Amino acid sequence: MRPARSGLAPYLFAVPAGLGLVVLVAGPVAGVVLMSFTNWQLGAREAQLVGVANYLDLFADPLFRRSLANTLIYVLLVAPATFALALAVALAIESGRRFKAWYRTLIFLPVTATVVAMAVVWDFILHPTVGPLNAGLALMGLEGRNWLRDPATALPVLAVIGIWLKLGYLMVLFLAGLAKIPRTYYEAAAMDGVRSAWDRFRYVTWPLLGPTSLFAAVIVTVQSFETFETVAVLTEGGPNHATEVLLHTLYVEGFRFFRTGYAAALTVVFLVIILSLTAANMASLRGRATAHA
Repeated sequence: MRPARSGLAPYLFAVPAGLGLVVLVAGPVAGVVLMSFTNWQLGAREAQLVGVANYLDLFADPLFRRSLANTLIYVLLVAPATFALALAVALAIESGRRFKAWYRTLIFLPVTATVVAMAVVWDFILHPTVGPLNAGLALMGLEGRNWLRDPATALPVLAVIGIWLKLGYLMVLFLAGLAKIPRTYYEAAAMDGVRSAWDRFRYVTWPLLGPTSLFAAVIVTVQSFETFETVAVLTEGGPNHATEVLLHTLYVEGFRFFRTGYAAALTVVFLVIILSLTAANMASLRGRATAHA
C-alpha cells in the first residue's frame, strides 16, 4: 500500500480557483461594501467617507420601504406557487405514458427565450385595447382591465408572468430528481401496504426528493428576489411605485441618479437579505428532509 503523500501540491492545485473566487466574488463584494460608506457618485474623481449615513438614509426612505415590501410580496407569490406547480407538473408528466417529450418541451420553452422578449409579448397580450386577453374576456361578456396600469393588479400580474417564466426550469429539476428514485422503493412500499398515489408520494417520493427540493426552493427564491427585466420593460416600477422592486430601485439610484454610494448600500442590504433567506430556506428544508428520512 503506497503511503499518502503530504505537501503543497493539493494547495497549489487550488490556487487558480481561489484566485478566481477572490477576483470575481470576494473582491467586488468588498469593494461594494467599502463604497457604501462613501458619497461617491459615478464618474466622480473623489469621494468622502460618510460612515453609515447611506444606510440611515436608506431605511428612512419611503421608496426603499415600498420597494422592499413589493419585493417580499412578489417572492411570496412567485416562489411557493412555482415550486408547487413545477412539482405537480413533473409528477403528472412522469406518471404519464404518452407525449412526455412534447409536454416537457412546451413547458420548458419560456426558459429558452430571453426575458425581455417574453416581456414584450406579455405587454401585447395585456394591452388594454388590442390585447388578446381583454378581447377574450369581452367575448365572454366580462370587462377587461388595464392590467399593468392598475395598482391593484400590476404586481399580481407580474407575479403570474414570473411563475410562467420559472416553471419550466424547476420542472426539469424535479423530473431529474424523480428519475433518480429507484422503482424498487415503490415496489417495497406496495408490499408494505402503501397503495394510494398520495401515500406513495408522502412516504417514498417526497422524502427522496429532499436534495432536489432544497436546491429548487433556494433557486426559485433567489431568482424571485432578483426580478428586474419584467419590471423594467413592462411597468418601470409604476403605477405609483406599485411594482417597484429592490433591483429596479438599485438600478435607478445607481445608473439614473448616479448615487453610487447609496446604491452600494442598497446592494449590501440586498445581499444580506438574499443570504439570510437562502440559509433559512436551506435549514428548513434540510430539517424536513431529515425528518422524513
